[in-house]
Amino acid sequence: MDVEKMERFNWKKTINPNIIMLKIVGLWPAGDESYGLNIYTLYAIVTIFFFQACHVFFQTANLYFIIDDLKAVTGTFYIVLMDISILLKTYYFTKNMANIKQLMITVDSDLFQPRTPEQRALVQPNLRAWKTLAGAFWFLAVGCGFFWNFFPILDKTYKDYRLPFFGWYPYSTKTSPQYEITYLHQVLAINFTSMANVNINTLIAALNMYVGSQFDLLCDNLRNLHELSEDSSETVSERLKKCIYHHNEILKFADYANQVYSSLLIVEFFVDGVSIGMTMFNLTVAVPLSSEFYLYLGYVNGVTVEIFMYCWFGNEVEIKSNKLPYAVFECDWTEFTSEEKKNLIIFVLRVQKPLQISAFGLFYLSLETFV
Repeated sequence: MDVEKMERFNWKKTINPNIIMLKIVGLWPAGDESYGLNIYTLYAIVTIFFFQACHVFFQTANLYFIIDDLKAVTGTFYIVLMDISILLKTYYFTKNMANIKQLMITVDSDLFQPRTPEQRALVQPNLRAWKTLAGAFWFLAVGCGFFWNFFPILDKTYKDYRLPFFGWYPYSTKTSPQYEITYLHQVLAINFTSMANVNINTLIAALNMYVGSQFDLLCDNLRNLHELSEDSSETVSERLKKCIYHHNEILKFADYANQVYSSLLIVEFFVDGVSIGMTMFNLTVAVPLSSEFYLYLGYVNGVTVEIFMYCWFGNEVEIKSNKLPYAVFECDWTEFTSEEKKNLIIFVLRVQKPLQISAFGLFYLSLETFV
């Protein structure tokens, strides 16, 4: 069945909640364009500066004043490190916005469309897996954000003018209304920062999920090379050429996407590795079942899911790309002509090496890397 005879499959529908959240935090300009000279760009600059950059600055400056307090330093440093990493990810994300928008256009092209109802059903498990992992990440992020926002209230330290995060400010936060204003700024800052972090990470995971889905569609087309429909005059050679072209475009898409988020991956894995170590240290000194204990526990679980999400879909890409030679063998190639068989052999030799998603070529996203 031709794509033109079916309703177009909307790949963006699955990630629409992500796009809405990215718009709220100033990280998704309207349409297929990047940032321009408009009100939304001004809004993005203000929110990123006021709620991310300023929040990082005030916490970093405070490290100078608490350098002699080991527990306070470790409790602050891993949060500062996390906020800095999110700020860097936000920078790289906005810098590559034009490329990301181009990837969104490519994934909706005719070549990447499912061609039969069976192929639509074939990609559904990938979409459900992404929704499940993204939902788990959101759940942990919301839980961690709740304890961060209301830690002073749950711990009843708000009476001593305790803020959710240690920070240095050029005014006293021990009096009203400075305390309430600063508290509100920290709550808004961590919520904006968390929303940016969660949605950037889940969008990157979605790009890898799209690559894996395309390999599923390509495998299905290869298995059915011999099934020529009555309403089509295509030969096996023509269908094979389309499959070869599809494979090349998938590789281009994956390489283009990998270039976009390679910098983000390096920052993510380095910061998360350090943060997990420091968080585990804080867990050893936190009182079990206290709000502080749950805060640290929620954070380390969130970071673990974050890394797992990257590695899971990277691993899926490798597994699915490795199925291409088997898909060719599963078609009824015994009835093909000598020329068609020769072309099949050349294609099989071409796809012997599976596609692996890497971070600057330093390591691959796989379950082995996660472990």
